[in-house]
Amino acid sequence: MDGFFESPAPPPLPPGTAAEAEVLARLRLIRSARVGPQTFRRLLGEHGSGQAALAALPALAAASGARDYQPCPEGVAMAELAAGKRHGAHLLHLGEPSYPDQLSAIPDPPPCLWVTGNSALISKPSIAMVGARNASSLGLRMARHLALDLGKSGLVVTSGLARGIDAECHRAALASGTIAVVAGGLDVVYPRENSVLQTDIATHGLIVSEQPFGLRPQARHFPRRNRLISGLSIGLVVVEAAAKSGSMITARDAADQNREVMAVPGHPMDARASGCNLLIRDGATLIRSAQDILQATARPTAPRAVPQPSQNKRKPPTQPTAQPMPDLLNLLGPSPVSEDLLIRQTSASAAQVLQQLTELEINGQIERHPGGLVSRI
Repeated sequence: MDGFFESPAPPPLPPGTAAEAEVLARLRLIRSARVGPQTFRRLLGEHGSGQAALAALPALAAASGARDYQPCPEGVAMAELAAGKRHGAHLLHLGEPSYPDQLSAIPDPPPCLWVTGNSALISKPSIAMVGARNASSLGLRMARHLALDLGKSGLVVTSGLARGIDAECHRAALASGTIAVVAGGLDVVYPRENSVLQTDIATHGLIVSEQPFGLRPQARHFPRRNRLISGLSIGLVVVEAAAKSGSMITARDAADQNREVMAVPGHPMDARASGCNLLIRDGATLIRSAQDILQATARPTAPRAVPQPSQNKRKPPTQPTAQPMPDLLNLLGPSPVSEDLLIRQTSASAAQVLQQLTELEINGQIERHPGGLVSRI
């Protein structure tokens, strides 16, 4: 994304037995309170390893005003690793060869990703398909035909295992390859009516989650899940969606991630088609068949602009005296703004601004959003 100050990718895991300690440390770090994906990457970039970053976290939290801050206990992370082993799941780490390239390119990829099933599917080209939970019979039929034909073309179908359009897409693509991204832990069945389908996908497809085992999904977890659905894919198809719905959030994520956004048109008087029609009005590709999807995703797209180091850092001040560090909290409000804008508005270096943002996040005073945006809580 243009102007986004990207944190460095985490260093690779050490070889041999040292990797076990580093895996545990990185899992504890991302499970610690107020440590999100971007803060995780910055801490690893500054300290060189998960173990060093974890050791530095309490002092960093204390410097930002947090009292009695404690990272995620070792026993909690060890229990999560043991649960993963019991369920036959694998933990993928950002920066490692097994981590999907498509997902690593989004602004806030999860540092750790649990997967269970056919892991080979995660590296294959995928089309995301989402839509209404209360889908019409025509919408379900359209979703089924699209997913079947995409599978015949060699594409994996990725969705969110919700009732309605999501579930229909998964069923249609089960034989050819489907990925379900869930908002809770891999061992949690949600919704309950999809328990058989979830078992089938774990056996024949792939289930993905960035959440710990045992976590039951709540409303705040689904927007985070949605960015992974689009992030794993080369394009997103919305089959039916209301103007204000989770599918529209996923479409915005896809656009932010430079993915092809596509939609199936619907009747103007059907509220379930209002979101799709809005997307098409605003430039999304109109989809009538799987062939339309193949043509849309085969088109060359503009490369995602990557800021150069010289653009990410401010030039040293010409005056010999250092400028005072601004109070970023007073510059922030409830509306998200970009980190780059904060850097340009202050006289401090990019490193100083990012350091203070990390402290404010750990102290629970700001919230990070996809695309390098921050807002005051």
